Amino acid sequence: MSDSSDKPVNLSDLRQAIDSIDSQIHELLNRRARCAQQVAQVKLREFEEAQKFESGEGNSSAQQLLFYRPEREAQVLARVKAANQGPLADDTVAYIFREIMSACLALEKPMEVAYLGPEGTFTQAAALKHFGHAVISVPQTTIDSVFAQVESGQCHYGVVPVENSTEGMVSHTLDAFMNSSLKICGEVELRVRLNLLVANGEAGDIKRICAHQQALAQSRRWLDANFPNVERVAVSSNGEAARMASTDPGVAAIAGDLAAQQYGLNKLAVDIEDQPDNTTRFLVIGREDVAPSGRDKTSIVVSAHNRPGALFKLLEPFEQNNVMLTRIDTRPSRTETWTYVFFIEFEGHQQDAKIASILDTISQQTVMCKILGSYPKAAL
Repeated sequence: MSDSSDKPVNLSDLRQAIDSIDSQIHELLNRRARCAQQVAQVKLREFEEAQKFESGEGNSSAQQLLFYRPEREAQVLARVKAANQGPLADDTVAYIFREIMSACLALEKPMEVAYLGPEGTFTQAAALKHFGHAVISVPQTTIDSVFAQVESGQCHYGVVPVENSTEGMVSHTLDAFMNSSLKICGEVELRVRLNLLVANGEAGDIKRICAHQQALAQSRRWLDANFPNVERVAVSSNGEAARMASTDPGVAAIAGDLAAQQYGLNKLAVDIEDQPDNTTRFLVIGREDVAPSGRDKTSIVVSAHNRPGALFKLLEPFEQNNVMLTRIDTRPSRTETWTYVFFIEFEGHQQDAKIASILDTISQQTVMCKILGSYPKAAL
C-alpha cells in the first residue's frame, strides 16, 4: 500500500487506515439495519391495511407476514458476487452479505427453521449456509417432522436433504411431497467433507464407527483401507453419531466440521470421503410461492397415463421449447401396483410464459401434475 508519491507506509499508518475503514463499515452496517427495519415497518403496515380491507377489522396475527423473500436475497447475492473485484473471493463476499442480511432480518423476529437433526448434521449446516446464523434452527428427528413443523406454522421454513452426488436421491423427501401442500422455496448445495471424529484416544481405541448409512457408503473405500476390521454401525444421522462418540471413547463418528464443534470432538482424519467432489443438495420448504429471481428452477411431480409413449409425450414439450431438464426421477405411486410418478426439475419459473405453456400442456395430458414450486437456483 502506498500514497500517490509511492512513499512506503509503515505498520502504524496501516493500522490507523484499518481502524478508520472499520468505523465506516460499522456505520454503514447500522445504516443498512435501520433501512431493513423501515422495510419491515412498511410491509407490516401494508399487511394490516390489506387485512382491514379484506375482513373489515384489524388482524393482530402479524405472524402470518413473512419478511423473508428468497428471490430478493438471491438477487442481492448474485449482484454482490458479480460486482466483486477481490481480493476477497466471491463466495467469501456472498457469505458476509448473507450474514448481514440474516442479522438485519432478525431485528424484527428471528426466523425459525426446522431441519433434519440432531444438532451438527450437514442439514443444519445447509440451513445456516442458506439463512445465516441469526436464524433459530430447530432440529427434528425425521423428514416427515420437518414437513409437519412447517405445515403447522411452528417453523417458518424447513431444510431437508434431497440428493447426493454419489448416492443419489433421498426417496423419503420425494415421498413427503406427495401429500404435502408445502412449496419448494430454495435449494442449497453443500460440499460434504467427512471427518473421523473421537472424543479422545487413538485409532487403536476405536471399537465401532458410527454414521448415517450414506456417510458410511461415501467413505467405504477409505474405511476398508484403514479400519477393515472395525464394526460399522448405521445410525439416524451423522449428528447422532457425533453425540454417541462424545460419550463413548470406543466410538468414532463420521461427520462434518459442525458436528466436531458442536460436540467437542477431535479429528483423527479429515476428508475421508471417497469422492473429492462429494456434494449434497438440500431443499428449502415453505408455505408460500416464490416470485422470479431471474435465475430459477421449477419442480413438479407428474402421474402419466399407463400407455405406450406416455413418457415421451411428457418430455416432448421441454424439447420443443428448448427448456433444460435438470433432474427426472421415479417413485412408486402407492395407489396402484407397478405404477409410478415422475419427479421432474427444469430451468425457468412457472410465471415465465414459456414455462406456463409447458405446464399447461403437461397437465392436459397427464393424470396428475402438481407444481412443487419455482425457486432460485443454488448459489454457485
